[in-house]
Amino acid sequence: MTDEAELVRRISRGDRAAFAELYRRTSPWLAVRLRRRCADDQVVAEVMQETYLAVWRAASGFAGAAVDGSAVGWLWTIASHRLVDVFRKQARQAEVRPEPTRNAPAAEEEALAGTVGHELGAALDTLAPELRDVLQAMVLDGLSVRETSVLLGVPEGTVKTRARRARLLLREALS
Repeated sequence: MTDEAELVRRISRGDRAAFAELYRRTSPWLAVRLRRRCADDQVVAEVMQETYLAVWRAASGFAGAAVDGSAVGWLWTIASHRLVDVFRKQARQAEVRPEPTRNAPAAEEEALAGTVGHELGAALDTLAPELRDVLQAMVLDGLSVRETSVLLGVPEGTVKTRARRARLLLREALS
């Protein structure tokens, strides 16, 4: 049985059957993982479509061509980035178009949500991509250090160091 990394290498050569097989093997799992992070089925479907389109287009750049590369981890990285992009887009649209208030929140809640949300977003934007990726995997996706290591293709010690560094930088930025 062909592993997923080999399927991606075949996809990079334009093999449609390999693409269909990769989709058959991974799409149920990917949909479940995305639904655990987003309840909107339309968003999940959009992210799935964009993810597999990106796989088709970028298969030749698959870093897993190396011996230890995980095609499934690569696929999840693409999907999770697409999902974060959708969330950011929705947040920007919400800032531009404020929704009418039905039950206005308390002034303290509104001030805290605006301050913390904007400050945290700005602080996250200042982090290097490799630090954001570690935080995303461990905090948003709930992955362990080991799972994050496999997903990102870096040693566990590097994951721990990046997580600690990211937390310190966030704490400093939010102080």
